[in-house]
Amino acid sequence: MKKTIENFAQEFLEKSKTKKVAIISHHDTDGLTSAAILARALERLDRTFSMRIVKQLEPEFIETLPKDSIIIFTDLASSLLVNFKDFPDIFIIDHHEILIPHSEIPSNIKLINPHIFNEESIAASGLAYLFAKALNPENIDLANLAVIGMVGDSQDKNISKTYNQILSDAEVIIKKGILFYPYTRPIHKTLEFSSSILIPGVTGNPRGVIDMLRECGIERTNGEYPTMLSLTEEENSKLITAVLLRRSQKNNSDILGNIYLVKLSNRLEDAREISAMLNACSRLGNPEVSILLCLNNKEARQKAENIYATYKQHLIAALNYVASAGKIEGKGYVIINAKNQIKDTIIGTVSSILANSPVYEEGTIVIGMAYSEDKIKISARISGRDGRNVHEVLSTVTQNIGGECGGHHQAAGALISLDKEQLFLESIQKALEIETIKV
Repeated sequence: MKKTIENFAQEFLEKSKTKKVAIISHHDTDGLTSAAILARALERLDRTFSMRIVKQLEPEFIETLPKDSIIIFTDLASSLLVNFKDFPDIFIIDHHEILIPHSEIPSNIKLINPHIFNEESIAASGLAYLFAKALNPENIDLANLAVIGMVGDSQDKNISKTYNQILSDAEVIIKKGILFYPYTRPIHKTLEFSSSILIPGVTGNPRGVIDMLRECGIERTNGEYPTMLSLTEEENSKLITAVLLRRSQKNNSDILGNIYLVKLSNRLEDAREISAMLNACSRLGNPEVSILLCLNNKEARQKAENIYATYKQHLIAALNYVASAGKIEGKGYVIINAKNQIKDTIIGTVSSILANSPVYEEGTIVIGMAYSEDKIKISARISGRDGRNVHEVLSTVTQNIGGECGGHHQAAGALISLDKEQLFLESIQKALEIETIKV
């Protein structure tokens, strides 16, 4: 993979001397940090480039892409390789599953993807960083963005050899603790908006937060609660116990782990919070704010915080809706068809929160659906780390009924037309029941 990245970089260097570059990237943290890494690297090369951040690659969008430019995709496109066989210069930096045999990848496509090499798992932002570093060693200062992308894509649970190298390049402090974020803000707000770990009676409930903190002996000092980072060992131990007691129905082995504190705009930031903030801006229609935040633009920080506050309100409202809404449930799966009650841009986040909640057993597939104009956005997640391949299940159904699908073993997304809603519901339930029998 290292040799491929070096060759990829050399070919890109030569071709970009005479052609404009179009960066097309996904709208989540991994895609945003990947795009920001490329933007800074191309700026340093004095290359002319444009950038588009997209929810996913639809046929209508692909038709608008310029064939006289180099097109470089990050964090998407691996599942649509045959769609680009007529484009002269396609470069793809991605980690999602490839749906055709590797021997059938069109010759005009240059691809960096760990699935080709059967090597360790690495997110697109990590690959983009290795590419940028191959272009110019000066780009070592972009390692911090690769760390944020790593955390945003949940690649931090099993650190590979490559990620150890990226972490050694980055300005990062790693601490062990409970996986709330942010670690750098007052704890009562961290707990109230804890989308990473759902705590019954506490998440989204200010009164429940205060009660739990009082139970743990964590009090205000000069009118302010401490941050997670400043808790004493005893306070931290009591907090963990209180959380475990409230999540008693769930295997809680995944709520403890590494906290990554990275330098961004000369401030020490919790990588999980920055990841959530980037996601929030992009999913509420302001991806340019996310990119500028990654590139240390001072004005972008305040805009991002304002958007993030609105996003958290949307998220809490969505979770409250899910708590009272009807669900389709079967053995090993649950489907939430939110229709137009939840924004299509946050249904994936809602599905992830539910999959990580104490409500569902290990291996349960959680599928969220939300209207997106004349289409339906579908997000599938699996509770825990083991179980069926949700990408395979979702991909099989969308191929049969029509639609686009991408993702990997534990998380996948799809887009289908609105008139296929009932057909999808019938087909996905049938597929899930068949898979359950196989297991």
